[in-house]
Amino acid sequence: MLTYLALGDSYTIGEQVPAEDNFPHQAAKLLREQYHTPVSDPKIIAVTGWTTDELEAGIKAEQLQDTYDFVTLLIGVNNQYRNRDTANYREEFTALLDKAIRFANGHPAKVFVLSIPDWGVTPFAEGKDRREIATQIDRYNDVNREIAAAHHCPYIDITPVSRQQGTDLSFLVEDKLHYSGKAYKVWAELLAPLVANAFKD
Repeated sequence: MLTYLALGDSYTIGEQVPAEDNFPHQAAKLLREQYHTPVSDPKIIAVTGWTTDELEAGIKAEQLQDTYDFVTLLIGVNNQYRNRDTANYREEFTALLDKAIRFANGHPAKVFVLSIPDWGVTPFAEGKDRREIATQIDRYNDVNREIAAAHHCPYIDITPVSRQQGTDLSFLVEDKLHYSGKAYKVWAELLAPLVANAFKD
């Protein structure tokens, strides 16, 4: 069985959805059922509201000794929400990606970076400057995309689909901010084939 470590925030843990509905669990299920890739349930280190430095602290608190066959990293929306600058994000995201690669036995091709969704399109953002939020999210994603490319890590751009999903209540949970299992299924469908391909003989 392949082992899977998922690092992130609310979008990884799945705020207000059952564990089996978050994108890491749905991706693992897809890998087993559709891609005949045996994967254990993911080890998840993620908490709603976490920024890059809080994820770093959370990883340290876990005192992980294990390595994993593959890792996903999705982090940064709360940096943007708290109006932190992208220079700080660049530094802390780079450190997290370096750590993720170490967790993946030093294999960058087995670390999958997901872009930050755009919460500014959701009903929760009513009354806020949606265009400015989108611009800031794009800047953050320019940073994580560049760093992923420099480290030779696969990159999954889920931001466009998040912008479609965020205007449809069926893709959101009750807070009208976080995504539902229906939305995470789409994300998992983007991730799973890339993971399966990485483990082809």
